[in-house]
Amino acid sequence: MTNGGMGRGRAGLAIGLVAALAGCGWIGAETQDPLPGTRISVLEREVRLSPTVAGEAGEIRLPAPAPNDDWPMAGGYANHAMHHMSLGEAPALAWRTDIGTGSGSRDALLAEPVIGGGRIYTIDAEAEVRAYDLATGDLLWSVWLPDRAREEDDGYLLGGGLAFGADGRLYATTGFAKVIALDAASGQEIWREEVGVPIRAAPTLNSGRVFVVTVDNQTIALAAQDGRKLWTHAGSPEVASLLGTPAPAVDQGAVIVAYSSGELYALRVETGAVLWQDSVTTVRRTDAAGNLRDIRARPVMAGNRVYVVGHSGLMTAIDLATGERIWQAELGGVHQPWIAGRTLYVITAEADLVAVSADDGRILWVTPLQRWEDPDDKEGPITWGGPLLASDRLIVTGSNEEILAVSPYDGRVLGYVEAPAGITLPPVLAADTLLILTDNGDLIAYR
Repeated sequence: MTNGGMGRGRAGLAIGLVAALAGCGWIGAETQDPLPGTRISVLEREVRLSPTVAGEAGEIRLPAPAPNDDWPMAGGYANHAMHHMSLGEAPALAWRTDIGTGSGSRDALLAEPVIGGGRIYTIDAEAEVRAYDLATGDLLWSVWLPDRAREEDDGYLLGGGLAFGADGRLYATTGFAKVIALDAASGQEIWREEVGVPIRAAPTLNSGRVFVVTVDNQTIALAAQDGRKLWTHAGSPEVASLLGTPAPAVDQGAVIVAYSSGELYALRVETGAVLWQDSVTTVRRTDAAGNLRDIRARPVMAGNRVYVVGHSGLMTAIDLATGERIWQAELGGVHQPWIAGRTLYVITAEADLVAVSADDGRILWVTPLQRWEDPDDKEGPITWGGPLLASDRLIVTGSNEEILAVSPYDGRVLGYVEAPAGITLPPVLAADTLLILTDNGDLIAYR
């Protein structure tokens, strides 16, 4: 079900671009009819999401698409607000390569690629970092990060991520409790700092500092120059949590940190002092998974607001300066919301793609995505990644080997293509190139 108005000024363009995206040759597959079969949004959910009010035609209006040169960190830039990026009218397969070990029974790819200075950087499920030429996909260098046999043991390699700095360095976090700085041009190690606790989150860079979050809910600020520990903040410990940790958002002198306890903190960049705190949890969920208080989605900072989605079923907008809640909506998820103009887009835990008013939290439209490989028996759960907004189309990726294009104006599915493998991580985009990293470790570029 969808609701909300189509932005008439860009409607024709949106349909034309996505028709090209979904056509023959986009990833080497023949054109498919859009999404055959029954769509199931939820499994025995007590309350179905629906638009809060009937939308008016043209209510969702987006800024014009703009070029984006880099994607240096998880979530794009430090504030995780990428807005409306441009992408060519008919993206075609440019190149495809293998980044190393993908997800398996003992390993998991948790880190999306980062892009800076015309290069793509990846870290695989066994902590091998590789650099590729963005134009050609050619491998430029690779380095394996573990330095002792202990770090090869099961569990030590899981997790971490990358961030590309304007200082020409690549910063890596690891499941074996190390933060490592590499020369982005050569892969040569510059420094290595032990933090004592595994890290599942990618680092965030800002103001000459490297901000990391550990699995036991600590935020640590390191000096980018030499890895010196500058300050530490500790949240409440939590026994049960989801796999992975969101990278903190940084802007306007504040670090926004989300913990697996459901706590949200605003910390001062320079000192780590607490500016304000909140708890993004709800007690309405009755299922065991819904009772996890974890915040898995990266927070987003835009203007003077912070937007955050909790797994347990609450999305909220908070005033950055005061910490006061501006609005809240009863929807939960594990994916970073995407903001453009005055609209937020988010995939919920129940596999609904939802447009939410950034002004007041009203739900503008809801598009159910396929939740099960076998809808009749409700078996084979599907994980969706994204969304990413590019040239009037929301792009979402699925573990069922589908890439969808959805109208950001009214939620209509405009097209889809089959991917060569399942995709759990969200897509990234820079220099008019869309990058998809499949669960088996294939990196695919379209432009």
